[in-house]
Amino acid sequence: MPELAEVEHGRCVVHALAVGRRIEEAWIDEDDIVVESVGAAAVRDALHGATVTGTGRHGKQMWIELDRKPWLGVHFGMTGGFRTRGDLPLQLENSPQEVDRSWPPRFSKMVLGFEGGAQLAFTNARRLGRLRLRDDPANSKPINKLGYDPYKTLPSPEQFKKRLARRGKAPVKALLLDQKFAAGVGNWIADEVLYQARLAPTRTVGSLSDEEFERVRLKIRSIVKTAVRVQARKDRFPKGWLFHHRWGKEAGAKVKGKPIQFDEVGGRTTAWVPAVQH
Repeated sequence: MPELAEVEHGRCVVHALAVGRRIEEAWIDEDDIVVESVGAAAVRDALHGATVTGTGRHGKQMWIELDRKPWLGVHFGMTGGFRTRGDLPLQLENSPQEVDRSWPPRFSKMVLGFEGGAQLAFTNARRLGRLRLRDDPANSKPINKLGYDPYKTLPSPEQFKKRLARRGKAPVKALLLDQKFAAGVGNWIADEVLYQARLAPTRTVGSLSDEEFERVRLKIRSIVKTAVRVQARKDRFPKGWLFHHRWGKEAGAKVKGKPIQFDEVGGRTTAWVPAVQH
């Protein structure tokens, strides 16, 4: 599932391709689930003829800024992403995936054509993503209901502990998944944070010491920044990360010689290493 790093990669793709270019063609799928509320025709009319002036992102939400309002908000959902013609899709998991080389790609929900011939597609196989129109995406729903973005800002130790303390009885894994706490942290990032911070996912927030609070805070920052720096390319993640061994719930899976256990915590499958995490 796309998390902060994958969405930031998508934003960078759009920014590099589209900023300063006029949208000459806009095809929007007639999908009332992915196209939120206003319908495909309204999105098409908002985009066609407009010039892209910038891009933005907060957590797993991003938007495309135009030389007129409204702007286009984009949520990837579980399988969404941007493709440019000739490029391959970003791998979302550390496992072999069938490569779609067609154009427009399968499951396209939006295809834009720009002056000069460049093309951009938004794909969404499971239809859990969204295309929405907003005059001010950063200060409108759903973004204005989200917590801090760990790539752009990191709360001070005091602020971080205060945010955590409000949820003293919650398992720390469940809190990390709460987008009102930290926007953009999803399942694999939360598992990686807790593995590297050496904390069991079932530990309650109220049981953490000040030193453990700080370990979590710093690991969120370092893992997110590393994933963004390598453009969410999974083969470039550090070799020692849990990420490379957590997929598929394989019997006997290990990381650095230690067995990985798979449990459900916070409503999500959780990979953790009991020999390391306490």
